[in-house]
Amino acid sequence: MSEGHDVQALSDVDIHVYEAVASQAVEKGHADLKGLIRASGLGEEELRRSMARLVEHGYVVPKGDGYVLGPHTFEVEY
Repeated sequence: MSEGHDVQALSDVDIHVYEAVASQAVEKGHADLKGLIRASGLGEEELRRSMARLVEHGYVVPKGDGYVLGPHTFEVEY
């Protein structure tokens, strides 16, 4: 993610998925796809598209079999 990246450029779905990742990361140290599908209520294809955008922009980072939060300059309520 580049410095000064605008979080407002993310879609509502992306923000919803990011919040699900943040919640799972706090609870378990990482987020996994099955847990994110359950937590977000999204279908697997839509979730994977959103995760790809979040990874592309550096908001979420793949780690092992799951995902963790990347560096960010905003707060999330979960």
